[in-house]
Amino acid sequence: MALTESTEISLELSHKTINKGKQAIIFANTRRSAEKTAEELAKTIKESNIELEELEYEILHALSSPTKQCKRLAYCVKKGIAFHHSGLAPKQRELIEDAYREGKVKVIAATPTLAYGLDLPAFSVILQNLRRYSSQGLRYIPVLEYLQMSGRAGRPKFDNYGESIAIATSEKQKDELTEIYLKGVPEDIYSKLAAEPALRTYTLSLIATGFAGTKDELLKFFSKTFWAHHYGDMSQINVIVSKVLDMLEEYGFLILKGNSDFISIGDDIKIKPTPLGKRVAELYLDPLTADKIITGLKKADKNTKTLAFLQLISNTLELRPLLRAKKSDEELLDLTLNEYDGELLQDYVDYEYTGERQEYLNSLKTALFLFHWVNESNEENLLEKFDVRPGEISVKLKTADWLIYASVELAKVLGLTDIFSELMKLKVRINYGVKGELLALLKLKNIGKVRARKLFSNNIKDIGAVKRANFDILAQLIGNNITVNIKKQVGQDFSKMKVKKSKRTGQTSILKY
Repeated sequence: MALTESTEISLELSHKTINKGKQAIIFANTRRSAEKTAEELAKTIKESNIELEELEYEILHALSSPTKQCKRLAYCVKKGIAFHHSGLAPKQRELIEDAYREGKVKVIAATPTLAYGLDLPAFSVILQNLRRYSSQGLRYIPVLEYLQMSGRAGRPKFDNYGESIAIATSEKQKDELTEIYLKGVPEDIYSKLAAEPALRTYTLSLIATGFAGTKDELLKFFSKTFWAHHYGDMSQINVIVSKVLDMLEEYGFLILKGNSDFISIGDDIKIKPTPLGKRVAELYLDPLTADKIITGLKKADKNTKTLAFLQLISNTLELRPLLRAKKSDEELLDLTLNEYDGELLQDYVDYEYTGERQEYLNSLKTALFLFHWVNESNEENLLEKFDVRPGEISVKLKTADWLIYASVELAKVLGLTDIFSELMKLKVRINYGVKGELLALLKLKNIGKVRARKLFSNNIKDIGAVKRANFDILAQLIGNNITVNIKKQVGQDFSKMKVKKSKRTGQTSILKY
């Protein structure tokens, strides 16, 4: 595939920076573009750096099973080049950042996420493309984002000055970039409280913690925020807060003594959290998400299938961005809907003819990805089947773990004892990425996914089987030290076992009791 003009220019500018003995960051607008740019730059560097062999090895083996992305990154790294985006495993991102700070990696091709929160020594920042796809099509990024990326160049403690270069491939585009970014004014900053999820969450939190016990106290607090300063109309804020209170009362999270509809600012309405509302606030859940989960859990029982719970937590704001259901996914999703007809906790029919249909299908695809994970698919298989990268997998699993934990806690408050056990099992399965059949073995310390599967495959399927198993057989499967450890956990202390030299040099045999 031929390189784009902006990529060719990026490579040329990168070599000029390297020849100066400096480092560069190339900002691309997609992960795919960042990877492609790094790979093409690596190809132009003839010799590998021997000093980077250890880093190459660590990058390649950051996951239990290297993916194509791991191999691609390892190839780039041995040439002193890297790519960086949210799809990398956290360990890989950390290795790249450290190697760049140490000067071992000379150029990073990255998505804009690298521009936030990291202090890296870039002499040159190369802005390869300042347009990005959005719901309105291909549009120029905000001025604030441009300034954030440009600000990576020439950091005071690294260089006396730096270069930020925005690539234009025509005179017309050059004029556009000049007007928008060099002469443009940064956009206004807005308070996150203006977003409904944040306002719902903080309103419930203020009441649940006792910080506000009346509507008057709640409004006094909000009147001192940047949101109120920017909004400038407390009467309208009063209306917005009233609607949020009504919503929280409808969900059963608050008790309001009085009619809260469009009350004047001074009205002293007593507000108390319910036990359920207090727990929702303690879990830091968006109340809308909590209500969705609660509605689903009330439909569940001990026979509810794993995928049903996973789809329930996937159709939440917290797990976004969800995996997008594409045309190519239609067959898989249709088969799943037919197989689980009437068994999911959120019925597809309720979404089928609404604007939320796409989001439901996205949640189902995300649930299927999680389902494959808890059925022991590795990162390479998940990348191939769902186009989800190791870094995304890590983030999604942490969020899913938290949402399942929240579901357990909500079920406790609601007294839904039938589903405690299933939810707790699912939490462990998400944590380890295993089928339910391995849960008994995972109770042993130092036994994880790989060792548990090895034991199970050799007919050692539970604690009792571990206790009965021959020491030598266990040692062959999981190693001598681990065997001593788990035998001790089941009440059999082999720690004082003697080892003697065999007649054949270099071999040892264990003296059995």
